[in-house]
Amino acid sequence: MLKSTRLFAASLLTIALAAPAYAQSELRAEIAADYKTNLAPLFDYFHRNPELSHREFKTSERLAKEIRALGYEVTEKVGGTGVVAVMKNGAGPTVMIRADMDGLPVKEDSGLSYASTVTQEDIDGKVKPVMHACGHDTHITSLVGTARALAARKDQWKGTLVLIGQPAEERISGARDMLADGLYKRFPKPDYALAFHVAADRPSGKIEVPLGAAYASSDSVDIIVHGVGAHGAAPNKGIDPVLIASQIVVSLQSIVSRSIEPLQAGVITVGSIHGGTKHNIIGDRVEMQLTVRSLDPKVRLQLLDGIDRVAKGVAVSMGVPEKLMPEVIRSKTETTPPTVNDAAAAAIVKEALIKGMGADALVELPPEGMGAEDFAYFVTPELGVKGVYFAVGGTPVKDVEKAPSHHSPLFKVEAEPAIKAGTEAMVIAAMRLLNGQ
Repeated sequence: MLKSTRLFAASLLTIALAAPAYAQSELRAEIAADYKTNLAPLFDYFHRNPELSHREFKTSERLAKEIRALGYEVTEKVGGTGVVAVMKNGAGPTVMIRADMDGLPVKEDSGLSYASTVTQEDIDGKVKPVMHACGHDTHITSLVGTARALAARKDQWKGTLVLIGQPAEERISGARDMLADGLYKRFPKPDYALAFHVAADRPSGKIEVPLGAAYASSDSVDIIVHGVGAHGAAPNKGIDPVLIASQIVVSLQSIVSRSIEPLQAGVITVGSIHGGTKHNIIGDRVEMQLTVRSLDPKVRLQLLDGIDRVAKGVAVSMGVPEKLMPEVIRSKTETTPPTVNDAAAAAIVKEALIKGMGADALVELPPEGMGAEDFAYFVTPELGVKGVYFAVGGTPVKDVEKAPSHHSPLFKVEAEPAIKAGTEAMVIAAMRLLNGQ
């Protein structure tokens, strides 16, 4: 009798230890079946029919329809074209999962059989080609898969789910628009916010969870350099704004190399410079457009203040009178702070993914650049929402080194492994946070 009791207890222990692995295997199989039946054709639709920032009309309508059919309470037109879906399932934490929806004004040249041929009128009134050149079609497809998997597992979690389809990430304004329209007042305010981005520079299906900064800040800055027009053969009769602007471009780089701590990251790029009308005419105006990136709020301010200082300093050194000082204009809309993960929450999510997907599913690779994300607005310190933003690889390992960058006409990802892995990871992360510490 004692022997049989021990055998029975051992059997129960074996079953208990195997349960998480079995449950995870079941989740993976369900996602694979969902991809084949539902998510693959949905991704095909989203990729073929991209829409520009603030113009995601059909995209948001389709996303809302898909999620509403799963039993969520769905509200459309939040912050313009934003979608908010809520599922309440008893007392517990509130977890928000965000996916961005917009495409880019890029003519697709990916060679894919389902490449976009769409054009659309942008908010500036100009008709432009449109492409999902950053993988947002992957994000919203995965959001539907995540919504379905979590709805099917209501007996395994307690709390509130808030799913959002966010517009205008590419113009880093959609998150602020949704918040301004009452996202955290009209709907349950989250304790945690989750999101992922497909990454062309990471191996297909591999997950990366930063414990700190996930994305840089981004600030668009315009500089208008004023001068005094003259004949090109008599430069002494005028003040040459092209020369002043050229010196500003060179001097701006000293801000990063000589003003911030050497181990801190910072980028100042002059993306556009226009001035003058003809070979032999000194004009009176040059316009410059800059992007400024950093991973630290203090460094961000150092860079922005440094631009003000350099622009004025160069002008003074070249004899520009006070009334013609350069104008430095910081954009009030094309701006976002760094996206910084809550370290404790990110560690919990990472541990859950290792346990659920296996350690080999995760990678830790050096960052490839200083991309920015307006997800940061959902998790600014004063809001008290703990954010976790992770990356999901989208390129076969043999092609990672030569993969076209995001925003390129050649951009493409392996949709199936990215969507499957992104969905599985998001379901695991959400359930772990919903089920408490």
